[in-house]
Amino acid sequence: MSPTPRAAGLLVIAALSALVIPPWLAAGLCLAIVAAVVADAWPARHLPDLERRVPRSLARGVPAEMSVTADGGAASRLSVRQPAPPDVRIEPQENPNPLRATITVMRRGRHRLEPAATKNQGPLGLGAWYHRAGTGDELIVYPDLPAARRLAVAVRQGRFAEEGRRSRGPLGLGTDLERIRDYQPDDDIRQVNWRATARRGSPMSNQWRVEQDREIICLIDSGRLMSAPIGDRTRLDAAVDAVAAISAVADEIGDRVGVVAFDRTIRRQLSPRRAGGVAVVAAIFDLEPTLDESDYALAFQTVASAKRSLIIVQTDLLDSAAARPLLEATRILSRRHAVVVASILDDDLQQQVETPAANLAEAYRTVAALTVLEERAEVARQLRGTGVEVVEAPLRLLSSACVGAYLRARSRARL
Repeated sequence: MSPTPRAAGLLVIAALSALVIPPWLAAGLCLAIVAAVVADAWPARHLPDLERRVPRSLARGVPAEMSVTADGGAASRLSVRQPAPPDVRIEPQENPNPLRATITVMRRGRHRLEPAATKNQGPLGLGAWYHRAGTGDELIVYPDLPAARRLAVAVRQGRFAEEGRRSRGPLGLGTDLERIRDYQPDDDIRQVNWRATARRGSPMSNQWRVEQDREIICLIDSGRLMSAPIGDRTRLDAAVDAVAAISAVADEIGDRVGVVAFDRTIRRQLSPRRAGGVAVVAAIFDLEPTLDESDYALAFQTVASAKRSLIIVQTDLLDSAAARPLLEATRILSRRHAVVVASILDDDLQQQVETPAANLAEAYRTVAALTVLEERAEVARQLRGTGVEVVEAPLRLLSSACVGAYLRARSRARL
């Protein structure tokens, strides 16, 4: 039990009253206030019953509603406070009972939400009891699944378009004719049925049945290079978001999707399967980067014996020396599989190069940034020379760029 600020203020006034009234009377006032504090707080001494409603799983950066309701009896005045662990935002954190708040988790993975704290005051607000009520909860935080679903829906509806490219129109060309229909503005010119167009006098298009059951394997580098920060997250966070988007699109199309996460060892592995998007996300949502150098040869050996697949590698193209193991491994892998290597373009480096240097220090930074960009461009050139498609995109566009590479591989019959 503790006195409230109101009780503390009354005690100060009573103590100061000794300057104008007899000390024994001031002491009596202080004792009376202490007795009032005890009497006021006594009915509120019981541990309140607490009910906390919070989603078991959330998506990174997506707000969700939560509530904490405490029942301490009719004779008490309750307020509730919910402590927030690192990377978790709760607004507001404290409120008179009940607490209704918005929770946003900024980092995927597993987080522990500590028990709520209650302040249980007596009717006069002189004394209060402080309790930790309830139990802790584990929060499961997935990557940006809403963004992944939006990309999948856009692909299904023929609205998917990468920045700088026209909309793809309906999915794929396929090889089996399904039906002949009216021409749509987004149709590929190869879909036009010229004989049907001549007969009808209006443009007609072939609609092809999209091939399904292709195999997509996402390789995620979770080693040292992927621990580097980019924006408000790490490079690995961006890679996991991209894999979630690829998996959602694969489910929409009907392809089989799997994942391998690696550093110097194989850390996670899930073989390709139909409707595998949920399983892929469950396998990698709590993947964290390590400080180990990544063994590309080991990772590629893991998938080398699979049937011809699209292998999408999420990594960082730092420089020729760091990328040498990747180059050696992709030369072998690309003989059997279609390979895409995806990496994030650092906007800060590009901005540094494009901004005129104001002093010598800025000039040195510009030269350093230009050197890094030239090294990355050289690595990308060498990878393309082995038959690999290289995807380089800013953080906000990486997921859609990877989905675009996936769809291009399908339309070119590379799978």
